[in-house]
Amino acid sequence: MPDTAEAAAALLAGAAAQGAGDTLRIVLLVSLVGGALLAWFLLRGYGGDDADAADAAGGPASRTDGDTDHDANA
Repeated sequence: MPDTAEAAAALLAGAAAQGAGDTLRIVLLVSLVGGALLAWFLLRGYGGDDADAADAAGGPASRTDGDTDHDANA
């Protein structure tokens, strides 16, 4: 029957020789998921009809005083 300590030492030595492959895979996966979430967060304000969203939220969607020629930055 082989000695367990010798077998464990051999396995640990083999695992240490492989380097940081698992760590780099985890970092790459987390960065890709984080980048996708960041892109979604930044780009979610650019889609759809903003007037309907403002109406649903109770905000000022449009001017009701009849002035249709107004500057949005004013």
